[in-house]
Amino acid sequence: MGGGCENSSGREQGEAWAVPPCDERLCSALPLPALIPVTAVCLGLFVLGVAGNALTVLVLRRCRELRSTTNLYLGSMALSDLLILLGLPFDLYRLWRSRPWIFGQLLCRLSHYLAEACTYCTILHITALTAERYLAICFPLKAKVVITKRRVKAVIGALWAFALLSAAPFFFLVGVQELDNQTEFSRECKPTPLATESGLLGTMLWVTTSYFILPILCLSVLYGLIGRALWRNKSQLRGPNAALREKGHRHTIKILAVLVLAFVICWLPFHVGRIIFINTQDTKMMLFSQYFNIFALQLFYLSASINPILYNLISKKYRAAAYKLLLPHRSGERTLSATRDTETSASIKKEYMTPF
Repeated sequence: MGGGCENSSGREQGEAWAVPPCDERLCSALPLPALIPVTAVCLGLFVLGVAGNALTVLVLRRCRELRSTTNLYLGSMALSDLLILLGLPFDLYRLWRSRPWIFGQLLCRLSHYLAEACTYCTILHITALTAERYLAICFPLKAKVVITKRRVKAVIGALWAFALLSAAPFFFLVGVQELDNQTEFSRECKPTPLATESGLLGTMLWVTTSYFILPILCLSVLYGLIGRALWRNKSQLRGPNAALREKGHRHTIKILAVLVLAFVICWLPFHVGRIIFINTQDTKMMLFSQYFNIFALQLFYLSASINPILYNLISKKYRAAAYKLLLPHRSGERTLSATRDTETSASIKKEYMTPF
């Protein structure tokens, strides 16, 4: 996603917005007045995302009340988002200095490979989780037998394996390339000449886009079926726990709907930018593609950072578990206070209900 070092001084711009020329100190893809706020936003997303996703993994691991099959998927997604965020410092480095690349061949390939694999993994998790909710709501009796924690862990392992294998070609499509002068300054982490000339890179970018379009279509169908089932079953639910089951289903669907909406908003520009890049030959469009992809890059990392915030806003159980993990002493005081309030309320109620 990192841009090149093309100079934009040929356009009619003020000197303040001219991209500085490449030298040994700076080889940026943006003029400095734009590069600084982009860097600030990315650093903020990095801190927020790493802290939030690490907290999510710890909360879901330590809190027994949250050890459900749904939260197994959410915990695995948090791990995937953490791996995505590990690539952010390398993208920032490329924004400031697209060359020389100083981190070696392995990190050049690994950073691109993990970003692709984890994006595949995230959308596969969301799709599998939605399919599980579809079974739980539309076929509840069958779901109790089929959906177990052991099987969900096996499914999560299979999703990771499939995502890692699907992204494997990206490990070989990028590398450290050197310009004609063969100096250390000429080293750049970018697609290999074989990848661009043979069309393999374009093919893999379309594969990535299909990983976005096809699951979104699948999710749309599943949500339609889930909505129809909830509407039909609303009047058929019976028993003392019927209202709780319906409330639980609706709460889970609300979380999933928000996650999918955030995913689409954050990742759609990313894929649009790639399509523009694949089909662009004009110099002006290439320049527009470069700036658009930098904007999409920020949304891409926002997607990896925003999920813990959504969990905190939507789920009371998550907020309580996070509060207990971060502030155990205050959490104990709140629990004791709540218990006392409940006992007092019960005694008052008993007193007023006792006949004279």
